[in-house]
Amino acid sequence: MSARRAIGGSRFLYDSFEAAQARIDAQEQVFEARKEALEFRIRRLEAALERVEKRLWLSVYGVAAGVLIHGALALLSAVQ
Repeated sequence: MSARRAIGGSRFLYDSFEAAQARIDAQEQVFEARKEALEFRIRRLEAALERVEKRLWLSVYGVAAGVLIHGALALLSAVQ
């Protein structure tokens, strides 16, 4: 309660301000919860992106190795 209500006066004098402050506090809590959820989703997306990137590089190296092996086999067959 506010100091004004303890002394006396209208019961409507400070209630709206206290309600507004409570509303602001509630909105800040909602904002923080949404921010935490968004950061969690961003971290999960970044982890998934890293896994996809590793798979992509693995496939690139696999194709490069296949091309090199094919070239080496062609060279060996040309020499014989």
